[in-house]
Amino acid sequence: MPINLQKGQKVSLTKGNPGLSKVVVGVGWDVNQFDTGGAFDLDGAAFLVTENGKVSRGEDFVFYGNLTHPSGSVQHMGDNLTGEGEGDDEQIKVNLSAVPANIAKIVFTVTIYDAETRRQNFGQVSNAFIRIYNEDTGEEMLRYDLGEDFSIETAAVFGELYKNGNEWKFNAIGSGYQGGLAALCASFGVDVE
Repeated sequence: MPINLQKGQKVSLTKGNPGLSKVVVGVGWDVNQFDTGGAFDLDGAAFLVTENGKVSRGEDFVFYGNLTHPSGSVQHMGDNLTGEGEGDDEQIKVNLSAVPANIAKIVFTVTIYDAETRRQNFGQVSNAFIRIYNEDTGEEMLRYDLGEDFSIETAAVFGELYKNGNEWKFNAIGSGYQGGLAALCASFGVDVE
């Protein structure tokens, strides 16, 4: 049975699951019925950061424009342009055993594409969640529903996988940012062209 996390809660993925290596991180959302004059396009991404909280190179940012990390450890399964339907809207596969040794954590984010032009923000998004399941068995291990009422934010950090000794843990973060993807990239040390 999956663990339902609260904001700030941390849980070990591997302690009770020795040998676990392949997980899928699913993110999802629904769009409130506000007419903003444009479709919503939310984008999931992963930042593979070192101990200093920054990427060591541009390829450590996995998103719709760079679907697979050079190590093969993190793979984005593709961009969903509408967020319609039930279940995960986007998925990112993680092979924990293949994550490079210099990576301390993998931060999972969602941003609203072209939010300023389309006058959109997370206040118009509901039922946002992140969940992790075992790729081999399909068993959902944990889920975090972002119940927060974001208002003007255009980007959010949903959660992070991080190494603690030999264990992999998950931290439910749920923080919003203004400034969309550019603000997140700046925060994690990615040069934006």
